Amino acid sequence: MKLARAIHLDDSDRNVFFSPARTGEWCLSGGFEFSDWTEADLSGKARQAFSNGWLGLETFGRVTFVAITPIEDTEFASLADGLAQHFVDVYGAPSVEAARGVATEELTYMAELCEEHPENTLIAVQRELTDGGVRESFRTIEAPAAELDMVAMHGDME
Repeated sequence: MKLARAIHLDDSDRNVFFSPARTGEWCLSGGFEFSDWTEADLSGKARQAFSNGWLGLETFGRVTFVAITPIEDTEFASLADGLAQHFVDVYGAPSVEAARGVATEELTYMAELCEEHPENTLIAVQRELTDGGVRESFRTIEAPAAELDMVAMHGDME
């Protein structure tokens, strides 16, 4: 199974998000956070989070790019528990048990998005408000294969 981790190509996320995700933390789209937003909510750093921020599952901060990587089943289950707890703490779900199914659905959606792409593929998300709600689209950037002379040592080792 594959999921995605936060990756920072530069320091810009520190400046554009209220709370940036930590490099390497597992992420998902997190579009549910914006389900009741209107145009009035879209200004400054909140607009940036809405427009193209992935949700980190440890800090619940945002990041612009994620990279696809394998995940173990035990890690996936732990993430579902943590996300379910977040739904209780932030969104008022009645219990972790009641929220676990929705948390698992969110993670499964992300895993399905990642599954068809090779490891290390970068993904960017873009959101827009429509009359029907929040619309998400995704763009992938495949990691270029490194040329041998970029990593090989040339010359005599003695």
